[in-house]
Amino acid sequence: MKKTLLTLLTLALATGSLFAQTKKSYTIGLVAKSQGNPVFQAARVGAEAAAKELGAKHGITIKIDWRTPNEEDAQKQADAIEQLVLAGADGLAVSCSDANKLTDAINSAVKNGVPVATFDSDAPASKRFVTYGVDDEQCGAQAMDELAKVMGGKGVVAILAGNPNAPNLQKRVAGAKQAAAKHPGIKIRDTFYHKETPQDAAAKIEQVMQANPDITGWCLIGGWPLFTDNALKWPPGTVKCVSVDALPQQLGYLRSGHVQMLLAQQCYEWGYRSVDHLINKIHFKKEPAAVKDVSPLVPVSKETVDAFAKNWEKWLPK
Repeated sequence: MKKTLLTLLTLALATGSLFAQTKKSYTIGLVAKSQGNPVFQAARVGAEAAAKELGAKHGITIKIDWRTPNEEDAQKQADAIEQLVLAGADGLAVSCSDANKLTDAINSAVKNGVPVATFDSDAPASKRFVTYGVDDEQCGAQAMDELAKVMGGKGVVAILAGNPNAPNLQKRVAGAKQAAAKHPGIKIRDTFYHKETPQDAAAKIEQVMQANPDITGWCLIGGWPLFTDNALKWPPGTVKCVSVDALPQQLGYLRSGHVQMLLAQQCYEWGYRSVDHLINKIHFKKEPAAVKDVSPLVPVSKETVDAFAKNWEKWLPK
């Protein structure tokens, strides 16, 4: 009897293992922050490309189920995660609008057997198995180092920092300040916060420049004002500027000479790498080398802007 039970158990385990290895179709839920933002459109294109390329490479079918709210809304993201789990998604990739509001939803998905990867914006207290995006402290430091370089290592700098309560932006500011300390000729006038709309950001820069005409450099840890026209009022080159992000509308500021360097986040890779991590985990049972998969920033200058712009022809949906 014991021998028979052991044989049946071995057979059951082998059958289950065989099923896991031979499953040929997977659905990956993709929950970004907002539909209209070009960075998340690029992430979707990257995820679709990964589904096609990795599917062909491994002989499997991968479907991307895009469940992203029209505007940023963490509750709608949490609802989308729940709906995807109920719909039978095999894995989820999420960019978190609010980590606190999404942690429970992510943990519930994992509890129900659905692994979750985050990209761009993490929920570090959750049970997600990997996160892909920039290292925020390094991001802020790189922006300041590039600014110090184009300023010749001396001048008065202002930091534009968006929402003062956003943890990722707090880390970028900290990184920028640490980097500035390495350049004795650089003096930081202050860090300036604002509502994260292009209009508010542009108005904040204009207000600060009127009150502080001796500022000779701006470190933008987010590219908010560069989504509007004529946001930087100074004659090109008279005030130096380095900004994070390199979306199509921002590239014009490089071409005009108002901005000396853009640091592009790899938003296409947000989608591609997330799908890659999820397929490795759910199909091959392979864990990532580290929980934090750091995405380097890509420097874009006036000399390289036209070549970089061609990426957006691929990254944005036709």
